[in-house]
Amino acid sequence: MALNPRRTVLVVVDVQERFRGAIHNFDAMAATVRRMVLAAGILDMRVLTTEQNPRALGATIPELGIGALPKHLNLGTFAKTKFSVMTPEVCRVLGGRYGAMFDAENPVDPEGTDNVILVGIESHVCVYQSALEARYGKGNPPIVIADGVSSCNKEEIGLSLNRMRAAGVDVGSSESVLFQLMGDASNDKFKEFQKLIKAELPTTKASLQTLFPTAADAKL
Repeated sequence: MALNPRRTVLVVVDVQERFRGAIHNFDAMAATVRRMVLAAGILDMRVLTTEQNPRALGATIPELGIGALPKHLNLGTFAKTKFSVMTPEVCRVLGGRYGAMFDAENPVDPEGTDNVILVGIESHVCVYQSALEARYGKGNPPIVIADGVSSCNKEEIGLSLNRMRAAGVDVGSSESVLFQLMGDASNDKFKEFQKLIKAELPTTKASLQTLFPTAADAKL
């Protein structure tokens, strides 16, 4: 099934400075998030960023490239204390059934977002709770990028991916989901997209090799 990038939002969950030394294979996870953000720029897909208690944990790391996105694709950065990203502010921006969670009479976008893609940390806390809440109402399940999430303890990754899949969340690899977003090799953006995929092959392989031995326990 193809995904419509213009009706999809990539949600970057709490990839912040203070987590660099604590998260299992932080650099591999961040490389996947960066790749997803680069692809968003090609595919015209919007990106929304959250930060958990940024006063204490710092800002989103700059190398993800979110600041370089065209203005119309950057939905903004939202501070939170709630573990799930599904705060009133975020849900109103997503609109539709998400906006109805907190503001049924006045969503920003009544038609709303068809698909939410989640990347970031921690897989068993903020990503897990976000994925479950993003299943709200009728519509497509959220998508979690298995090589784009991590936790402080590596054993938590496979366990949380298992729990999310059991709850009906769609779990897939970054490259698989990106090709779903592209949909067709006749797309006029395919050459630029293919160039990115080829350029990122080494980092894609490295992320899979370092994060998927744990994620494999989730029987993806």
